[in-house]
Amino acid sequence: MPRRRTLRKVVAPPGFKGYKPYGVGRESHEFIELFYEEYEAIKLADYDLMNHAEASRLMGVSRPTFARIYESARRKIAKAMVETKEIKTIYGNIWMDKSWYICDDCLTRFTIPKTIKKHECPMCASNNFQSLKS
Repeated sequence: MPRRRTLRKVVAPPGFKGYKPYGVGRESHEFIELFYEEYEAIKLADYDLMNHAEASRLMGVSRPTFARIYESARRKIAKAMVETKEIKTIYGNIWMDKSWYICDDCLTRFTIPKTIKKHECPMCASNNFQSLKS
């Protein structure tokens, strides 16, 4: 029986649901699933310029596990670019240090601080939102 997977910490969800290739003549229904933890690994290593040891500590995983997550993300992004496939973000095997929501009306991603009593979207004041965990 395989070992139980450790949840990976993600500070914030990606600010997008996916990417589509621009200028492709055909409409494909195939897509690549990029997990939130893979997005986080790319963000930490390539955007925030952290080394793998620092990034792995932040995500709460070992350095070799971080390297596998990062490599998987790079391969998926490369495959999507070469094969002109859409990328969709998927929740994955993670935990977030805050509860994140997405507004169904304006697609804003946000948290609700404990000091706020009124639960509504901060951008459009809509009550039509859902948890990103579902």
